Amino acid sequence: MKRRILIWGGCALVGLTAGVGAWRAQATAEARLALEVRRAAEVAEQIRRQTVNFDERALPFGVPLHLQLIRSGLDAATANRVVLAAQSVFNLRQLRAGNPVAIGRSLDGALRAVRYRIDLERTLWVRTGAAPDEYRAEIRVVPPASSTASVTGRVNGSLFEGVMDAGEGPELAIELANIFGWDLDFHTDPRAGDTFRVAVEKKTYDGGAVRYARILAAEYVNAGRPYRAVLFHDARGNPAYYAPDGSSLQKAFLRSPLKFSAPVTSRFSRSRFHPILKTHRPHLGIDYGAPYGAPVQAIGDGRVVFAGRNGGSGNMVRLRHSNGYETMYLHLSRILARPGARVAQGEIIGKVGATGLATGPHLDFRITQHGAYRNFAALRLPPAEPVPQRLREEFAAAREQALALLPN
Repeated sequence: MKRRILIWGGCALVGLTAGVGAWRAQATAEARLALEVRRAAEVAEQIRRQTVNFDERALPFGVPLHLQLIRSGLDAATANRVVLAAQSVFNLRQLRAGNPVAIGRSLDGALRAVRYRIDLERTLWVRTGAAPDEYRAEIRVVPPASSTASVTGRVNGSLFEGVMDAGEGPELAIELANIFGWDLDFHTDPRAGDTFRVAVEKKTYDGGAVRYARILAAEYVNAGRPYRAVLFHDARGNPAYYAPDGSSLQKAFLRSPLKFSAPVTSRFSRSRFHPILKTHRPHLGIDYGAPYGAPVQAIGDGRVVFAGRNGGSGNMVRLRHSNGYETMYLHLSRILARPGARVAQGEIIGKVGATGLATGPHLDFRITQHGAYRNFAALRLPPAEPVPQRLREEFAAAREQALALLPN
């Protein structure tokens, strides 16, 4: 009898122990669950406080930042405080229409930040501070990621189409045309089957925008004839492009006094019928049928020896260049050069017009050498200076390095 009671008591003790263990396990599980719930709530609160939703809009033309912020839902007082903070780090007169302005709000709608994209590398930020009316402004600079890309392609139509078919932007085509533009006219010279190879530095900005930097080396094969360019520097340290043999790809003069192509409406002639004077007389220049206001550029470095009204020539600019050359730009609507000033090759010196004896807007361009008028269309343009002898060894090393970057 006593034995049975002991056995029953042992079972009771075992059962009690098991019950306590289960209760402890349940309590531990409940405590762990409560901790996880509390942590989840804390994380959710943190996310709620830190999450900022931005409403981005382009800044309209003629709209000040203050008004744009009000249009985006800020009250006038808050907009004023944001503008005052922004002005402490950035001149708001430099705001550009079309650049994005974004308003950042928390999930409960409270203002958290205002940002304005200044350019691809800089963003103006105005953030709320600890105090209710505290705003702090800063300009954040995000430098682009730089890389060197190898590009190759074939021309079946225009150079622009060939570059874009290769997956690149039209800006690269413009740069190539500028480099080889002294030897090739990319309006008329390209042939189907022409090829190009380029080693170019690219800059990739936050948001994915890509910009082209320096072209380190390039090749264009036109109708089987290769033209190659290597980036180096001239005797003054300025960047310049040279052929592999060290000769300059640039010429002392550009091939046209106009920034954009224009048809020749009247050529150089010793006897041409004048449409206004109704008589035959020499026409010692070339007329380009450009539209009114088209930019006129200096074909070479020089000094302005005349800029003003000159009888039947209308508004005229006359430049003196080296080696006895002078150029004249007639019938301008506007003159953008001052007598005595130095101008650089490609600098805009006026706008196309119809002043003086002219039946319509056009540019009459003339060139003299040692006082004698020359036919610019038939003139062999003088080359720029080659790589100086003292820089030949440095150029050779740079050339080999640059050409090695071209794709095979």
